[in-house]
Amino acid sequence: MTDADTTAARDAEVIARNDGRVRIVTLNRPDRLNAFTADSYRDLAGALDEAEAAAGVSVVLLEGAGRGFSSGVDLAAVAEDAGALSERFDDLLESLLRFSKPLLAAVHGVAIGFGATVLLHCDLVLVADTARLRLPFTALGTTPEAASSALLPRMVGLQRAADLLLTSRWFTGAEAAGMGLAARSHPEESLHAEARALAQALTELPDAALATAKRLLREGTAGAAREALGRERAAARALHDQLGPLGYGD
Repeated sequence: MTDADTTAARDAEVIARNDGRVRIVTLNRPDRLNAFTADSYRDLAGALDEAEAAAGVSVVLLEGAGRGFSSGVDLAAVAEDAGALSERFDDLLESLLRFSKPLLAAVHGVAIGFGATVLLHCDLVLVADTARLRLPFTALGTTPEAASSALLPRMVGLQRAADLLLTSRWFTGAEAAGMGLAARSHPEESLHAEARALAQALTELPDAALATAKRLLREGTAGAAREALGRERAAARALHDQLGPLGYGD
């Protein structure tokens, strides 16, 4: 790799590297709290597709660079080209829904909007106990997204899902673990080491057994998620007509 290639890789909005049989995928816009653009939606989908096809990759670990995991969609990107953003968001959701290998996430700082709903598509989520998460859709005058209207109640129960989605309130990483949105919470200083140790431990197990367990655990999830995405898109269009231009995929 040339110096120019190395610089380009470091400047990419999503970075992927191998740690043994673990593919670490890093959201890499730390100056914008890893807010998503159309390019980062595309690049994350590409990273997942590449990891799916890579025989030497058993597990993928998703994390965020800098002070937080992700602040959701970049509102400047919505204003610039909402159509491209929506199209690439849909492509990313398809990549997440068909991903067959264990997908882990390590969440620190903030996880807002899609920075939080993407966790519903991860198999194991480790979160810093001091992390702050938010599903801000009602506050923004838009709809739940990423199939969160279906997946969140399945994960945490209807009352807790309603509490999070209707109020748009902040909640902590410790609370996320307590309600089942995350598997475990850790002090922030040990979070990434714990996540990488867990990912490495999974690589010691048979890939076929891991894939089978994931498939059984998520049986029916993809179909339910796709149906929810259709409902969410239709509702977003109706709110757009009622309230004015809104950003989808926040």
